[in-house]
Amino acid sequence: MKAMILAAGLGTRLKPFTDFHPKALAPVHGKPVLAWNIEYLYRYGVRDIIINVHHFADQIIAFIQTIQLPNLHISISDERDAVLETGGGLKKAAWFFNNNEPFILMNADILTDMPLDKFISYHNLHRALVTLAISSRESSRCFLWNKSMQLCGWRNKAKGEEILVRNEADLTEFSFSGIHIISPRFFIYLIQEGKFSIVDTYLEVAKTENIVGFNHSGYKLLDIGKPESLALAETMF
Repeated sequence: MKAMILAAGLGTRLKPFTDFHPKALAPVHGKPVLAWNIEYLYRYGVRDIIINVHHFADQIIAFIQTIQLPNLHISISDERDAVLETGGGLKKAAWFFNNNEPFILMNADILTDMPLDKFISYHNLHRALVTLAISSRESSRCFLWNKSMQLCGWRNKAKGEEILVRNEADLTEFSFSGIHIISPRFFIYLIQEGKFSIVDTYLEVAKTENIVGFNHSGYKLLDIGKPESLALAETMF
């Protein structure tokens, strides 16, 4: 299985570190979070990874050249001209996923011990177009799911906004964890150009396609987007 790590973000919440470095190189126990996630994927058999870069791209490229894991191949998707967000970034890297197999997409700024093998098995079992890792935790933004764990909508509690794409009752809120498994047929739905969020595409596609959630509540998950999260990471991992 191939994977993409999203490492192009500006990381403004992690200032002052990101005034001089990319967020993906923020250290946890002296090791960049990007290395943690490369090793996480590698433990589950992922040997082909593409990483998109924008903010301090040269630092990430230089770091990647120091990684020595047997049979690991890392490619770069260069977004130095313009950061493309999740949807645009994935579309630019579509050429990499040429083996007609599902692949993993994950944010560079998270740490988790979620069992990736169970996540992959769940995706295959449900024959999903997309499977999203989700958990029950406090968040201002969340996806809405029916009893079959199909994506039905999105809610921004802070702004009082809600989008429903399936007319179903008894929807449950779960927060997205920043890890996706995507079947290659999904690329036919990436019709926007340039910079765009993948969330809007998911909500549109969920009207007719099977986008499901994998609930990994009980496993560790941490967004290291803020300085205080880095300190917490050193106690959790």
